[in-house]
Amino acid sequence: MCTVIRMESREREIVRTVGVRLVQREERMRWDELMRKHHYLGMRGLVGESLRYVAQCGDQWVALLGWSAAALKCGARDRWIGWRSPLREQRLALIANNARFLILPGYRIPHLASRLLGLNLRRLSADWQRAYAHPILVAETFVDPRYFRGTCYRAAGWSDLGQTRGYGKAHGTYHAHGNPKIVLVRELHRQGRQRLVDLAPLQQRMPEVTSMTITDKRLDELWVRLNGIPEHRCRRGIRHGKISILAVAICALVSNAQSIAAIAEWAGRCPQRILRRLGCRRDPSTGRCVAPSEPTIRRFLQRVDPVPIDAALRGWVELETEEAIAVDGKEIRGASKAGGTKVHLLGAFLNNHGIMLTQIRVREKTNEIPMVKVLLEPLNLQGKVVTLDALHTQTDTASYIKEHKKADFVMTVKDNQKNLREDIEALGLSAFPPSAPDAGEVARPHRHS
Repeated sequence: MCTVIRMESREREIVRTVGVRLVQREERMRWDELMRKHHYLGMRGLVGESLRYVAQCGDQWVALLGWSAAALKCGARDRWIGWRSPLREQRLALIANNARFLILPGYRIPHLASRLLGLNLRRLSADWQRAYAHPILVAETFVDPRYFRGTCYRAAGWSDLGQTRGYGKAHGTYHAHGNPKIVLVRELHRQGRQRLVDLAPLQQRMPEVTSMTITDKRLDELWVRLNGIPEHRCRRGIRHGKISILAVAICALVSNAQSIAAIAEWAGRCPQRILRRLGCRRDPSTGRCVAPSEPTIRRFLQRVDPVPIDAALRGWVELETEEAIAVDGKEIRGASKAGGTKVHLLGAFLNNHGIMLTQIRVREKTNEIPMVKVLLEPLNLQGKVVTLDALHTQTDTASYIKEHKKADFVMTVKDNQKNLREDIEALGLSAFPPSAPDAGEVARPHRHS
C-alpha cells in the first residue's frame, strides 16, 4: 500500500513540475534517435518548417514532441476553415502539424499527455515566430484509429473534424492506402480560424522585419550582378522586372525575412525611395512605385534557375562574421534523376544560423570527398573555421583548407580511422579545450593548433 501511495505521489509531482522546451542543436541527434527507437512510425525527418520539443522533469527527458508543416490538402480541415485553393496556398504556413508525440518508456502517467500538449501549445506560436518570422494560428494532427483514439488531444481541447479519405502523397501523386486518420485541430488564437480566411486583419499582424543599410555602391554592384541572370519568363504580360523581384527578395532576406510571405510584407512596407532604388515599376495612373506581390515573388522564385543566382551573389555577400562555416551533404527528398537515382547536394553554410552560402550537385560516379574543393574554391575563407564530418577527414582536404584557403578546420574522427584516433587520444584530449566531444567521436585539430 505504501509503495502504491509513493508511486501516485511521484506521478503527481511529475505532472505538476514537468516543463516543455525547444531541443538544442546539440540535442537533436539524441531526440531523433529516441524517436526512431520508440515511436511506432519511426523518424525519417520532419517536413518543411519544423520545431522539436522535449518535455523534461528535472534532468530526465519525459516526452518528445515534433511539429512540421501542415498537410497540403485535408478536406475535413479545409471545410472547417472555409477556404479554397488559392487562399489555402497563401495561408497554409500559418498551420502547424503535430507530426510526432512520444511519451518515453517509464512515464505512462495519467493526464501527463494532455498536460504536455497544453504546455507546448502555449509557446508554439511565439517559438515559430522567432524561428520562421510568422505565427501559428491553428494546430492540426492526424491520429491512426487502429492504434489510438486521440483521448489526450480531446482532453487538451482539440476538436474532432472527422476522418481523412485514406489517401497519401508519394512522388508527387496521391494514392489510396486504405487507412483513414482522425483529423483533430486546435485554434491557438481566439479567432485563429477566422484570421485564416480574413486577409486584412492578418496583414496588419504580419511579423516585424528588421531594416537593413546598403550603400549606393553596393546596390549598384548588386544591380550589375543580377542583370546577368537569364530571364525565364515570356516577355508578354511581365509587369515586374527580374532585377526588381530579385533585389527585393535579397534585401528582404538580408533584413531577416524568412519566408516568401515575409518578403512580400517587407516590400509592402518599403517607402517610395527604397522601391525606386530597387527598380520597382511605376504605376502610370498614380505615379507611385509598386512592390511585387507575394504570388508574383513566389512564382518567380519557384521557376528561376538558382545556379546563376548563386554564382552572381558570390562575393557580394561578404563573410564578415566569425561564425564557423559547415560543410554537409544531403539527398533531396522527392527529387530524382532519370533512372531513379537521388539528387545529392553538397553545401556550405553558416553553422549557427543555417544560412546557405553556396551549394553544388555531387556528380554521378563520384562522392562528396573530391567535391569539397569545388564547393569551397569560390569562397573567401581566410581566417575562418570550416567544420566537416567524418567522411571528409582526409589529408588532402585538410591541406587544401589550411594551405590553399588559409583557413582552419575542425574534423570528426571515428573508429573507421583507428590509427589517427589512437594518436589523438595519446596526446590527451584535455589539451584541446573546451572538452572532449561525445563518446565515440573525437575532434581532429589541425597541425598548427
